[in-house]
Amino acid sequence: MNGPLEWIAAIGTMIAAGMIAADLGRKATGWGFVLFCAVAVTWVVSGIIENAMPIAAMNAILLLINAWGVWQYLLSPKNRKKIEKLEELEQEAEEEVEAEES
Repeated sequence: MNGPLEWIAAIGTMIAAGMIAADLGRKATGWGFVLFCAVAVTWVVSGIIENAMPIAAMNAILLLINAWGVWQYLLSPKNRKKIEKLEELEQEAEEEVEAEES
């Protein structure tokens, strides 16, 4: 398990984790979950090819969990409305803080 497929999956996993940890907003987090889904598929394929069933099984479950994250952060109509409202409130709060600091 040291081929290009594994390196792509490993680098993608690190980037996705960084996107989520950076807390750059709900959309960026949602795209981090999309990337996690893509690399989970890559890990499953790699695990099956290399007969590493624990890696394949773990990433199959992580794929489901990350797909739920994609739904929560990018696709859910209910959550989209919340996101839009939160972004408006966030902008107002940032403007208030900047005004107080001036």
